[in-house]
Amino acid sequence: MKVTLLQIDIQWAQPDANIQAAERLIATHPGSDLYVLPEMWSTGFATEPEGIAVDESEDKALKWMQQTAERLHTAICGSLAVSVADGSYRNRHYFVDGRAGKTVYYDKHHLFTFGHEDRHYTPGNSHTIIEYGGMRLLLLTCYDLRFPCWSRYATGREYDAIILVANWPESRQSAWQLLTRARAIENQCYLIGVNRVGDDRYSHYAGCSVVVDCNGRTLAQCHRHQEEAVTVALDLTELERCRSKFRVLEDRD
Repeated sequence: MKVTLLQIDIQWAQPDANIQAAERLIATHPGSDLYVLPEMWSTGFATEPEGIAVDESEDKALKWMQQTAERLHTAICGSLAVSVADGSYRNRHYFVDGRAGKTVYYDKHHLFTFGHEDRHYTPGNSHTIIEYGGMRLLLLTCYDLRFPCWSRYATGREYDAIILVANWPESRQSAWQLLTRARAIENQCYLIGVNRVGDDRYSHYAGCSVVVDCNGRTLAQCHRHQEEAVTVALDLTELERCRSKFRVLEDRD
């Protein structure tokens, strides 16, 4: 499966500009099976969503994801700050499958209390695993990366790759480098981690979006501080070979 990381410089509360940036990057890497955008890619990491997040049914960024995925016969994922029917705000990681014509989502479980995300958003309490392109994909969002029990491969929660979308600041870049590899190694899976670049009122972001294999090896990585797209092919046969040869998952707690 061909996956393209879309590492964009998110413009604060400017969905039109961010949609245009995503379109530019997609155009440079046509033909991928999956395009992955960062966390809250249309607005920036809006911990105070009032006046920025819009109703899910009216979100132009979500509609763009759906229309573009259908037009390109591909899938697009990334998270958006939205308000939903019950009146709550959600940091919602959407996976739009343009081939099947369906949209599923994961609501971020570990809200970033250090940045007061928990004061305004409602956490999700369930996992989302999608079957797409012959692979099983677990959706996670940013701060979730720090909590291995939540992402643990388990009976009834089997998957082949983690898709992690993030606004991960440069000041904690060393943790990004270590934890993306740890989650891939301990779960014997691929990890697709897509971060942003640029600045907002809170932080500076270095990017370093990455794809890691089940042995912790980097298969592809975006440059620091650079808006760009990178494409990599994930090989399910190779993953299954590694899992069958070195049966770590059978000895898990």
